[in-house]
Amino acid sequence: MYPHFRGTGVALITPFKSNLQVDYGAFKRLLEHLIAAGVEYLVPLGTTGETATISKEEKKEIFTFVMQTVAGRLPLVAGIGGNNTEDILESFRTMEIAGYQAILSVSPYYNKPSQEGIYQHYKKLAAHSPLPIILYNVPSRTGSNITAETTLRLAADCSNIIGIKEASGDFEQCTAILRHKPKGFLVISGDDAITLPLCALGGDGVISVVANAFPEDFGIMTRLCLKGDFAGARPLHNKLADIIRSLFTEGSPSGIKAYLSEMGLVENVCRLPVVPVSEKFQARIRGYLLEYKKN
Repeated sequence: MYPHFRGTGVALITPFKSNLQVDYGAFKRLLEHLIAAGVEYLVPLGTTGETATISKEEKKEIFTFVMQTVAGRLPLVAGIGGNNTEDILESFRTMEIAGYQAILSVSPYYNKPSQEGIYQHYKKLAAHSPLPIILYNVPSRTGSNITAETTLRLAADCSNIIGIKEASGDFEQCTAILRHKPKGFLVISGDDAITLPLCALGGDGVISVVANAFPEDFGIMTRLCLKGDFAGARPLHNKLADIIRSLFTEGSPSGIKAYLSEMGLVENVCRLPVVPVSEKFQARIRGYLLEYKKN
């Protein structure tokens, strides 16, 4: 039902200037870099976009900027989530998301709701959302897991919940979802490192961090996986393995911003409490880049 969300989606960073304002010039460079590389879709204002430190007014401006810059060349998924259900419903009413095709909404964090609480949260969002919803399960950040049972219940009960970005790292859980999901329900990797094996199980691709900097190779790898050509995909998976591992060594999106700054696409600036990687680690990143270019 939603083939445009199969393949590589990119969890966009939000570029900042040294004065901590959003750098729209760099943002445009990044978007054109990704469009030219042939990724399948873009996701502004997810976790990688440092959304927790971006004001509601800035979010409106970013959604509009991305939509106007992309100008229909790629599908767009708006990151709209949080831990206050009513506040998310208010965002649905007030955010400028004309031109977007879906909403990615993270499971409520910090509250640590029960599975029934998670179910009721998403059921209410689904009843009021102007667009189809993709669930986002990332227990390492939220402090709670969306179980396979809850995911399948939501998939069965809410026709406009169209998929899940799964970043639990639990293959038993992913397998249960893939085995029992309704036809057309998307299971999308939320972890670059497991994109290949998740596709082998029947997954639909990835919403990627590493593809901000390496969209062409990672996009090709994912498309090969979706065609079942894992022999062709493995060399690209291995080529990017050290880089993917390095992205979270000193925090995210610090890692990917370090790569993008070395490539001249953005300034190496984050908003507190996120800080850039250390100079020692930045030197290691330069080494990974050099090794990548050799291969």
